Amino acid sequence: MAAPVALIQGASRGLGLEFCKHILKYKSPAAVLATCRNPDAAAELRGLAGQHSDRLTVFKLDVNLEEDIRAAAERVRDNFGRLDLLINSSAVLHPSGRGETSLRDVTAQGVISTLTTNAVGPLVMARYFAPLLQKGSGGFGRQPAEKTERHGGIIVNITAKVGSIGDNGLGGWYSYRMSKAALNMATRNIAIELGRSRPKVVCVSLHPGTVNTDLSRPYHKNVPKDKLFSTEHSVSCLMSIINTLSIEKTGKAYSWDGTELPW
Repeated sequence: MAAPVALIQGASRGLGLEFCKHILKYKSPAAVLATCRNPDAAAELRGLAGQHSDRLTVFKLDVNLEEDIRAAAERVRDNFGRLDLLINSSAVLHPSGRGETSLRDVTAQGVISTLTTNAVGPLVMARYFAPLLQKGSGGFGRQPAEKTERHGGIIVNITAKVGSIGDNGLGGWYSYRMSKAALNMATRNIAIELGRSRPKVVCVSLHPGTVNTDLSRPYHKNVPKDKLFSTEHSVSCLMSIINTLSIEKTGKAYSWDGTELPW
């Protein structure tokens, strides 16, 4: 079997960058394709590429631009012919950097911008990369003995617990909550459609916990120390889930500890 191919969308920092490091360390000889809006400014990612020039490829992809997504899919098709794992990692809390705490803070542009990055982008990624994922070799996840239930590629959308409608008891963070709820619906829809394909493609939403990244940093003072995760710990937990995914688990949302999240 050829070496598996993983694409990490939003790989310049935080969880995306850590996914690249983890796969390079623990999934030899997998090829890692790392995308970000501005590769020239992604110093740590470029340094990682220099250390793993034979396995890590960095290229430009702004998830808000459909033409970038289309061009990236064509590049992967021409150079690899398939894709085994797609992780949509990039996200914004709000264009201002802070979530809306009340209706007074809500603006149409803020909501639209957040939805575009967090929900529309991953959906368009699935649209263009689905044909390559259907050609995936099943190099990620767990394959059952029955050939009828074997999968090709896997789509992972990084969600957040605050996107769960059933779990929402505090309110606030309108744009971010709405965008992650929309992302979860996209995950469910994609899973249904690509679960009918041959071969099937697994699609799940994963909640990484509260992670010590730029996105969550303004709110760390309210998080107990044992609930604030490093990127290394969070990605290790999420990869443990990814490594056990099968078609039976598609279309669901899971927390970092493997428990299923309510929609």
